[in-house]
Amino acid sequence: MPRRTPSLRALTPPPSPSPSPSPSPPREARPGAVLSVTATATAVALMNYTAPMPTLPAVAAAFGTPPSAQAWLLNGTPLGLAALLLVAGGLADAYGRRRVFLLGTLALGLTTALGALAGSTITFTAARIAQGAASAAVLAGSLGLLAHAYPAGRDRIRATGIWGASVSGGIALGPLLAGALSPVDWRLAYGVLGAGALVTAAAGARLLPGRAEAVNAATPRPDVVGALTLGLALAALLTALTLGREGWLRAPVGLLLLASAALTALFAAVETWRRNPMIDLALLRRPAFLASTLGALFTGLAVIGLFSVVPTLLQTGAGMSPLGTAWLFLLWSGTSFVAALQTRRLAARLSAAHQLTLGFALSAAGVLTFLGALEDHATAWRLLPGLLVAGAGSGLLNAALPRLAVDSVPPERAAMGSGANNTARYIGSSAGVALTLALATAGPDAALAASAALALTGAALTLVLARK
Repeated sequence: MPRRTPSLRALTPPPSPSPSPSPSPPREARPGAVLSVTATATAVALMNYTAPMPTLPAVAAAFGTPPSAQAWLLNGTPLGLAALLLVAGGLADAYGRRRVFLLGTLALGLTTALGALAGSTITFTAARIAQGAASAAVLAGSLGLLAHAYPAGRDRIRATGIWGASVSGGIALGPLLAGALSPVDWRLAYGVLGAGALVTAAAGARLLPGRAEAVNAATPRPDVVGALTLGLALAALLTALTLGREGWLRAPVGLLLLASAALTALFAAVETWRRNPMIDLALLRRPAFLASTLGALFTGLAVIGLFSVVPTLLQTGAGMSPLGTAWLFLLWSGTSFVAALQTRRLAARLSAAHQLTLGFALSAAGVLTFLGALEDHATAWRLLPGLLVAGAGSGLLNAALPRLAVDSVPPERAAMGSGANNTARYIGSSAGVALTLALATAGPDAALAASAALALTGAALTLVLARK
């Protein structure tokens, strides 16, 4: 009997060649699981991002938020995203994309649930900023995981297209969920989204590849100074744009704009001096990376900023219900989702930069058809053509940006590339929301014209860079 034990152990096959299904085979060979988990988490993060759009009047009424401060109810999450996406990208590169992604998804679930318990404008905004910080880890880690699972070629184009579609899908479903639940209680949407994020985190802990960490040997300390400087610069800019609706020539507005410019310059200096910056500013010398960054910035300014406010404009101007505006919003975001899925058919004919140019042009064309409609009790039929055209443009943008963000940087800096791209997008969207609400005081057409002009500017810039 004592001799049988060693012989039985010797006959036991090693874990790696075992044909039977078990958790032990290398999970790096399951890119589909990586795509499913990262796309789901990204969709939940974007649903959380867009959920307040159709319920802004109800939330403002519940908290007694004055018009001059209502931009903060929408801008909490993009502020957290913009301030911490670069830090999250650097941490993902240094400490592991899987680790950062899972911690972000878990934190998103907890902070979203806490947002449902907020009792004032300040506490709700603070919860939204925390949700943005958690979403930063989700978004920065997700594209890094995809870059590891799909190294290059057609499979990467398909994967980033699906990921871009998850962005559009999350943008579409967030307002629909909030609008459907708002007759009961607008807080319910945040409870549902918090539970969804926690379930996704649990699934990711089981399914994501354990060795896709891409950990650097030298792990730099988080760039707290850079993140703080960038966050303060953005906060100063958003405050200036928020106060601008009460008068653009007032001294506080000018001082805040100057402070934002000075802090931005300080951020650039900090990143230049730092041995391990959260963004390598030398990458801006690459036309493809510059196109990716500017494309993301103008996507936020021209597209996300406007459509974040369109549901509110339809409620206050055209007298629609929250659920009615959510369904109209779905026409735009649903078209964006479908268009993003189909962009793989254009990959062989159009570069990512040219897709950005076309996306901006379509967005501008669609927005211009809204002129005169948002405050005139317009019907869905009146808005339908513009929503479809602008939605197609948004889909092109959402699919091209992640592809260009990953392809424009070295493979070992994939998380930094995605972090920089998303940071620019949410800086733009934060400023776009505040600018749209400020311009809307002069009428919706002023905001629409500004959005179209910004989209055309983005198209021109990306077209020029695409030729280099």
